[in-house]
Amino acid sequence: MPYSVVSLGIAGLLPFVCMPLAYQLGFFSLTQSATYFVQYSAVLLSFFGGIHWWDAISNQRYDKQMFIAMLPTIIGWLCLVFANDLKVLGVLSLSYVAVLVYDKFTLSLPKAQIVSYISLRMGLTSVVVLCHAWMIYLLA
Repeated sequence: MPYSVVSLGIAGLLPFVCMPLAYQLGFFSLTQSATYFVQYSAVLLSFFGGIHWWDAISNQRYDKQMFIAMLPTIIGWLCLVFANDLKVLGVLSLSYVAVLVYDKFTLSLPKAQIVSYISLRMGLTSVVVLCHAWMIYLLA
């Protein structure tokens, strides 16, 4: 993976790490941290649907992948609607794992690219899931 891709991926983790930390350091209330965390998580989850939208269009695969590409956006939006429910963090966390698994078996990339992409995503998704667990711990 190019350095810029890895750097941007790591930079994308900052809100996940900073929101629980901001609460623990007294910069935000727990409600503020949790709200900002869920908002960012929902928006970022939506981004991963766009990857499948692009893949389906660029490879002229107008099958179920086009429809499944919309699921992260719909799930993210529903999580924003029900943001006050603690279960939303679990739904978001599991959605990141589900999209990663779907990416691995669906994206039309050359083998070398898909291996490095999935490796990067596994590391990033692991941090994302741990941060969701951290926020759940703080809220429970």
